[in-house]
Amino acid sequence: MHPKLTPTAALLLTIPPLLWAGNAVVGRLVSDLCSPMTLNLLRWLIAFAVLLPLAGEVLGKKSRLWPNWRRFGFLGLLSVGGYNALLYLALNTSTPLNVTLVGSSAPVWMLLIGRLFFGAAISPRQWLGAAMSVAGVLLVLSRGQLDLLLNVHLVTGDIYVLLASGAWAYYSWMLSRPTTEPSEIRSNWSAFLLAQVAFGLVWSGLFAGGEWALAKGHVQWGWPLIAALIYIALGPAVLAYRAWGAGVSRAGPAVAGFFANLTPLFTALLSAAFLGEMPHLFHVLAFALIVGGIVVTAPGNRSP
Repeated sequence: MHPKLTPTAALLLTIPPLLWAGNAVVGRLVSDLCSPMTLNLLRWLIAFAVLLPLAGEVLGKKSRLWPNWRRFGFLGLLSVGGYNALLYLALNTSTPLNVTLVGSSAPVWMLLIGRLFFGAAISPRQWLGAAMSVAGVLLVLSRGQLDLLLNVHLVTGDIYVLLASGAWAYYSWMLSRPTTEPSEIRSNWSAFLLAQVAFGLVWSGLFAGGEWALAKGHVQWGWPLIAALIYIALGPAVLAYRAWGAGVSRAGPAVAGFFANLTPLFTALLSAAFLGEMPHLFHVLAFALIVGGIVVTAPGNRSP
């Protein structure tokens, strides 16, 4: 079955950027309460506890997961462990503007990774859609002022964002191209996600251990941190990953990559809401460009 951008797929792919935008806002609010790698580890430990009663059998001795441990270990590294760790590293060495700016390359990464490693062709419409989507993100970041973009200087931390974007693109393509995955795991969203989280926790634990070994780890327990952990574990972790996987399987990773660029737009709107500011015209124009990029590249808009 060829991928197609249906209303259901569009909704599924819109939920993760909204939740990830909330994750960015909450992460900034609790940055003084918990170090980044430790926050990521605690987040996925809670997600693991939530998923375990739903699909704990996937981790049993007789589970067909173990013959495929390399694939799931790699999925866990790219998403749960590597992607988040690279973004946290970037925020420690770069500015939020730079991080979001470089991260807007996600659609381009999706196209290039698909072409280089999965044999996917790139059409002129897809390049046009990528340009429109990136332009929408740049409009949000610059707040409609070209001078802000001209004064941006890339630093070492931005390399981490590029690597994170590449990791997420490869992860998304892997989701769309199952190999030897057992059907009973692939068809059960909680089992499929739990399998990734179980391996991802190993990577997250290693990164958090390194953080504490370097004397950079800290946790200040209290209700603000607990509430934040509950949100980022249930929303951006469990629900967002579930929706993203389902959306990618319906629309394909190339189109899904454009939806990821809704994240900075949602982040700008949420930040504006917390600051009591009303949305501006450039927000509307940016939304039109990003959505336009999605529509241009949507498989359902082209003849087979």
